[in-house]
Amino acid sequence: MTNMPVENTTAPAISIHFRAAQPHDGADLWRLAQATRTLEVNSAYFYLVFATDFAGTCLVAEHAGRVVGMVLGYQPPQDPRSAFVWQVGLLPKYQGRGLGLQLLEHWRALPALCHCAFVTATVADDNIASQALFRRLARTHGVACEVRPHFTAEMFPDGHSPEPLFRVGPFQRGDSSPA
Repeated sequence: MTNMPVENTTAPAISIHFRAAQPHDGADLWRLAQATRTLEVNSAYFYLVFATDFAGTCLVAEHAGRVVGMVLGYQPPQDPRSAFVWQVGLLPKYQGRGLGLQLLEHWRALPALCHCAFVTATVADDNIASQALFRRLARTHGVACEVRPHFTAEMFPDGHSPEPLFRVGPFQRGDSSPA
């Protein structure tokens, strides 16, 4: 897809390559999810399915040929104007460089998603970093970030905390190219 230098004031600039997922990425995406130490890790099969059947709606970020970040998502059948983020993940050493927002920007620009007017995601109440990321996406584009109940604690079988739905948008057509 594209190479972008990523900079911040505390780390040197690095060149990141963003592209749609490919079937051979499944194992790397699973390892990345584990390495973040913050994501709920799904089965290896899950990541293979996303890298294969949902490849067009999943983004991989590479540095020096290594997978360092991802956005896994899909387009909900009941809401074709939305793109749903399942997971956003970065290796710890790549965090704090503004790469999370760049991941979302490049993900929105994927051909399968560039027509979507909204970005949605469920975010646990204690996941402050993800909440800030989706709010930053909204601020960057001057659009709303609506938060409403979605998955309540009672819906989970394992004591999981609630996950409200974040709905960012509407984005205007043509407002999906990375900044």
